[in-house]
Amino acid sequence: MKRRRGSPPEPGCLQAWAAESWALADRWRAARCSGPGGAAAQELRQQRGAFGELLLKMRGLPATLPALPLELTVLYNSLLFTMGASDSAIKEEAEGICQGLLRVLEACGACGQDLSIEELWQKVLREVTVEDLQAPLHRLGALQAAWWLAASRLGSTAGLFRLLSNAEDSGRACCSEGENELLSLLKAWQVPAEEASLPLVQSAKDLKEILYTAAAFLQGLQELEAGNFPTALSLLQEAAGGFCSKRVLSQIYTCLGCCAQRMGKPQTALQHLKRALQVDFQCLPALSHVAAVYHELGETEAELQALALLYEALEKKPPAAASSSPHFLIRTELLVHTPILASLLRHRRPSEVKYLLAQRCLQAGRVADAVEHYLDFLALLQEGLQQQVPLDGDSPLPRIPEVFLEAASALEQAGRHHDAITLCEEVISRTTDLIPRMLRVEERLQQPECPLPGAGLSQQKESLCCLAWRAAGYLHQGWVWATLGESKEAITQFSRCLGDLLRVQIYGTGVEPTENLLPEVEVLQKIRLLSLIGRGTQFLELGKHKEALLDFQHSLQISPGDPAAAPYLVQALWKLDRKQEAAAQWQKFSRTPPGEEGQGRAVPLYLVSCLQRAAFPSREALAGSIRDYLGTPNGDPAS
Repeated sequence: MKRRRGSPPEPGCLQAWAAESWALADRWRAARCSGPGGAAAQELRQQRGAFGELLLKMRGLPATLPALPLELTVLYNSLLFTMGASDSAIKEEAEGICQGLLRVLEACGACGQDLSIEELWQKVLREVTVEDLQAPLHRLGALQAAWWLAASRLGSTAGLFRLLSNAEDSGRACCSEGENELLSLLKAWQVPAEEASLPLVQSAKDLKEILYTAAAFLQGLQELEAGNFPTALSLLQEAAGGFCSKRVLSQIYTCLGCCAQRMGKPQTALQHLKRALQVDFQCLPALSHVAAVYHELGETEAELQALALLYEALEKKPPAAASSSPHFLIRTELLVHTPILASLLRHRRPSEVKYLLAQRCLQAGRVADAVEHYLDFLALLQEGLQQQVPLDGDSPLPRIPEVFLEAASALEQAGRHHDAITLCEEVISRTTDLIPRMLRVEERLQQPECPLPGAGLSQQKESLCCLAWRAAGYLHQGWVWATLGESKEAITQFSRCLGDLLRVQIYGTGVEPTENLLPEVEVLQKIRLLSLIGRGTQFLELGKHKEALLDFQHSLQISPGDPAAAPYLVQALWKLDRKQEAAAQWQKFSRTPPGEEGQGRAVPLYLVSCLQRAAFPSREALAGSIRDYLGTPNGDPAS
């Protein structure tokens, strides 16, 4: 016997569907109570399919008001499993909610096929007044809010809760000045009572708490990204007091720490970050941020301890992944997954942490420790470059040739001179074929009227970098040979460095301020300066004072008044018995206020040791000789 279209299903059908729904819900509760594990995870996947099949059965008949409360509850449970099984809000859920609302309108004799999902909700909540449908619709609305929060559609979420509160201005009415509107709407939303006849696998009350926490967390992240730090701090603190797992709570405290750090409150940042680690000791991004805060504070020992702990934790076998059978199907972590959160919670790789340890030790003058860490890092590279070195822009790792040069600098300072030479030779050999015979570039940041295509400009910068690394390799070798007392070999390496730099032709006005130079051009100029000083010092060692004088003059043309090159020039003039000229130059340089010349960007770390080696070693002795020559206390005849 055929059922007449529009007539309600037989009572037996409703009872069978309700019994099946209860059985499925009871099975889920039993699996969930058994604790995390494979059985619960498998049950979750089975429940998703079972509730979906039950929903298809019910939708095989026309929508009717008596059957809709159960149908909407089955839809609610089905979508909960859909989201819980997928670990994210997915398109299926939005389509399922849309179909449910259309079924409600169909049962009420209305139509909404051409309406958007927002318009569908407005039509349903304003026109459908059947009392038995209010609670199921509110629960479905909470699911819709979860999906919109996961998509960061906060405005749509707020609009929906205004409708659920049954008044257009309810949000404004319950939101006092300075209070967050969406959070006020969520607080004001009256959770529908649970009917004993309708089985729910996750209560609307729990869902409300999760929505509130996710909304506060999401908005806090948005304000943090926008730079509105006080507002972000307030919202994140609200989220920290919400309903979430320990893992999410530790993430919230990590974000609070990052926010406080950006506000210039490092001690407060440390408190939040330590709290994150107390809540979940596996929250390694918090430990990474702790190291960064200590670095900002200049507390090297504490920073190195934090980095060492982080490296030790990363070396251990990672903990087993959390079970996919959560106590709650919809959880805060499913609704909050924004780019800024991914950035703040980025997990460092062991190679990155090992490099940071090496770099910080070298910067702090802990040469022996730096050498150990650099060699460990190079060993990690041998295990597989792709696996050990992240290729994204957020990594603290510089380019690999720079790491080699930094390691060479550490080895040189540790007295391992031949190891340093070997590393530099590796850089030189690897970059030889990457540098064109001639390279013509503009020195300024401002590009010509007809700029090069993007790819061409990028290739040009890459060539400049390769040239700088190769030249720096020769520069380091020159200083190493100088340390070993091999002046002729040192001069050869310095000359090779200078010869390489002749490959690049820099054109421009020549009078641009240093800060307007291309960074790559400025590094090349610094290498040329240090190489000229280095070669000049070795000429002095060999008694070739005229050749030394020429190098020091050239170095001062590159960097007028350079505090290292200037006294060397005076010394060369003095050794050539041009004492009057030497005294005049000394007086000229002495009148230059400290720091007025030679200012610019900080040099790369791999050049710092060369810069230290180039410093004039006996300034006071030279000054004393000039004072004696001039017969004045301070070397200035005007005194």
